[in-house]
Amino acid sequence: MIPTSLLHSPTPPLTDPSVGRGRRLLWPAVAIGGATAYAVIAHLVNPYEAGNYPTCPWLAVTGTYCPGCGTLRATHSLTEGNLVEALQRNPLTVFAFVVMALGFLRWTRRQWRGEQRMTAAPAWLLYALFWAIIAFWVGRNIPGWTWLSPA
Repeated sequence: MIPTSLLHSPTPPLTDPSVGRGRRLLWPAVAIGGATAYAVIAHLVNPYEAGNYPTCPWLAVTGTYCPGCGTLRATHSLTEGNLVEALQRNPLTVFAFVVMALGFLRWTRRQWRGEQRMTAAPAWLLYALFWAIIAFWVGRNIPGWTWLSPA
């Protein structure tokens, strides 16, 4: 017979209650500030105009697109409210922004409640993410598959 204490995971303990919410929300505030600064710069400095940003080093050396090629243009399009164009420039970026926003909300909620830190993602998820990025990288460089290229 398995003890019932092993069947049910205990609720995560709260952090030190003497630490106020303002202090616990410092890092989420820093993160949202950084993300906002990135979005404002990507919006104001148009990546579609030549010379505003340097060329991707991977593209310059190999002539092929990396998984990040088109990220600035996708961000710029998102800040202008053009989701279709953002998906055309880099669909992986748009997907990553959604995942990061959900993760940020979860992290901020846990900080607000004073819960313990989140654990790392399970290994299978990290491997799946790695192979999805590799598949995207290969797929966007297949001749004829212009629907994945950032151009």
